[in-house]
Order: sequence, then structure tokens, then C-alpha cells
Amino acid sequence: MMYIGVNNLCNNSNELPTPCYIFDEAEFGRGIDGFKEALLTRFADVAIGYSVKTNSLPYALRQARLHGCMAEVVSHDEYQLAGLCGFEPREIIYNGPMKSRETFVEAMQGGAIVNLETKRELEWLAAMPAGRTYNVGIRLNINISHVSPKDADSADDNSRFGFSDESSEFADVLSALKAMTGVRVAGLHIHRTTHWREPRFYERSVDYAARVIEKYGLELDYLDVGGGYFGIFPNKPTFADYAVAIHNGLSRHGMERLRIIVEPGNALTASAFSFLSEVIDVKQVDERTRFVTTDGSRNDIDPFFRKSDYLKEILYRDSSRPAEPRQLVAGCTCLEYDRMFTLSDSPRLEVGDRILYNNVGAYTLTLTPQFIRLWPGVYAVDNDGNSRQVRRPSTAADIILFDK
Repeated sequence: MMYIGVNNLCNNSNELPTPCYIFDEAEFGRGIDGFKEALLTRFADVAIGYSVKTNSLPYALRQARLHGCMAEVVSHDEYQLAGLCGFEPREIIYNGPMKSRETFVEAMQGGAIVNLETKRELEWLAAMPAGRTYNVGIRLNINISHVSPKDADSADDNSRFGFSDESSEFADVLSALKAMTGVRVAGLHIHRTTHWREPRFYERSVDYAARVIEKYGLELDYLDVGGGYFGIFPNKPTFADYAVAIHNGLSRHGMERLRIIVEPGNALTASAFSFLSEVIDVKQVDERTRFVTTDGSRNDIDPFFRKSDYLKEILYRDSSRPAEPRQLVAGCTCLEYDRMFTLSDSPRLEVGDRILYNNVGAYTLTLTPQFIRLWPGVYAVDNDGNSRQVRRPSTAADIILFDK
């Protein structure tokens, strides 16, 4: 079966069973290499931590490691997943409040970068075996309203993450760490994201972190700037723009020697994944509206349900059909609001036509629920356009557990 307008990403996209995600290995690698090259023009020592929460597909994690990434994880489950995908503890950045004591101890002993987020981690750290030095980072709370007001969503755009230097929390954590034998503060973690993802925010948050470092006379190895960057998109900030902003924030304090860690997720995965669906039914509900049902769902491409349209390609088997005034493309669930987009004055869609949604790799695979239709399969496409399945579709047998 041939389709009109199919993109050239995958040689056999006509034959792929739908619904499915398509992972572009070359695009993924281009993002990683591009970000690293941009940072290396400004800093001597850099690390990219692939944000596992953004897209936890094991094949993507393995590809990230092949490109020299660390794994940035925020729970004991993600820590264990990274290990199963080949990451040694020294290749892991361990953030977030959902660490387990067991994995915390393993990470500290194995040389992972561990950034403290909760007070219980202080207790675990104090109980670590003696006889060696443990390097640890602290997550610094960032109130965007105070650090970069132009990027704030509200007059009090604060955060529930990190230890605040606007209260006594940060100072208290420092005091607790200094009282521990064999513990050294090696870095700060300042992850915070904004809707606009402007480089100025990174410059200002880095500047704020540098002022905190000066205030307490900290001698650090690294600054973990976190994530939230745009990727390779036209008319958006570039990796070079972010590198310059981070450098500007540090250079005015003479701290360019610090190792710079970034934790991109959206910047690496969004453009590397597409979602392919097929029309399974068409109904004319009134004189004006034609409903088109697909085997995909808004859950697959827009788990936050925020968008009204998408970067998409309509793959007609026959584009010579007459135009329809209004076609509303919907998903396969029983939710009335599972509606993706509307086509106006476009060729009529029929059963068997396909729709390819591009730039849908960020948070989709990790937030897609097992609601009505289980997880779709994933196909990876190499540099030659050849595809292979890297995750099979889930089945009912995968989620059934009988107690005997």
C-alpha cells in the first residue's frame, strides 16, 4: 500500500503497524553532540545528563550512553533502570525526592553525582560507613519571581524543590554537612524551568547560584544547571545561546573553571520521536462536521492536553479526493475530548489513511497511561532509514498478575 506525502525518515513507514512511535537515532545523536560542542566552546569540563523522566525508553537510554551522556534520574526506579541499561554509578546523576536509602548508599559509594533534595538524605549520609570521603551536591531552591522576574508566571513563582537560601534551610543543610566527618560539598544543583526557556533565565539563575557560592565560601567542583532547554528548532534559542548565557552568569564571578552539567530532556527527545497513527473510522455527524477516528490518542502525543494542533503530516493513500469543509480528527478512546485537530477545506480522509505527528518525544512515552489501549510499540530508524522494533506493543498478558 502506498501513501502520498509520507516523509523520508523511514524506508518502510508504509508497512509499520499502527499505532507506533518512531525514534530517529540520527536526530537524537545530533542533539547530544550539538549541545556538547556548544558547551565546550565556553567550558573545559562539561557533562550532559540525559533526563530519564522525559523519555525512559531503554533503547534511548542506551543510545544516550553511546553518545557519552550520563543518566539523570529522579527515583530509585529510574536509578535501577539506568543500571540495567548499562550505566555505572559513576555515570549517573541522582536527583529528586524519590531516592531509596539502598540506592542512595549504592550511588554514594559508587561515585555517582548525588544532589541532596530531602532531609532524610542527610540522615542516610550521616550513617554512611566511615573511612572515606563522600562528595555530595545540594539542590538550591530557585524562586523565579526573585531571580528572574521577567520569566516568572506569577508574583510568587516559587518552587517546592531544593533548599532555600531565602530562609534558613540552605544554611542549615550546609551546617549539617560540615558537622559530618568525611563529607564534602562538591556541587550545586539549580534545575528550574520556565515556559519561555529564555537564555536570560539561565544567566540569572547561574548568577544567583554564584552569589550563593560566594556568600558561603564554597569550593565546588561542579554546577548542575538542570534542564528545560529548547532543542534544534527554528526561531528558538540555540544550544550556543544557552552556553553563552551560562558562561556570562559565571564569568562575572570568576567561576568559569567549574564543571558544567546540563540535564536536557525535551531538547534531545522532542524532535527525535514521531507518532504514526491510522484512520479506523469516519462518520458524518451533521452537514458541517465529519469525524475521523484514529487508532492513536491524544494521550500518546499530548499527555498534558494543552495543545490545539501539532506538527503533523497527513499521509493519504489518494490525495485526489474532493475537499471536505471540516474534518475533526479524534482518538480511539471513549473520552469525548480526545480530539486532536481540525482540518478545513482539505482532501477527504478515509479509513487506511495515516497521520504522522512529529516532535512528540518529550514526556509522551513516560506519561502515556494504560487507558483503554495499552502502550504502543516503538521502532528505531538508523542513519540509512532502516527500522527495527525496539519496544513491542503491550498486551493484556503484560499487566496480569494472579495470586495463587
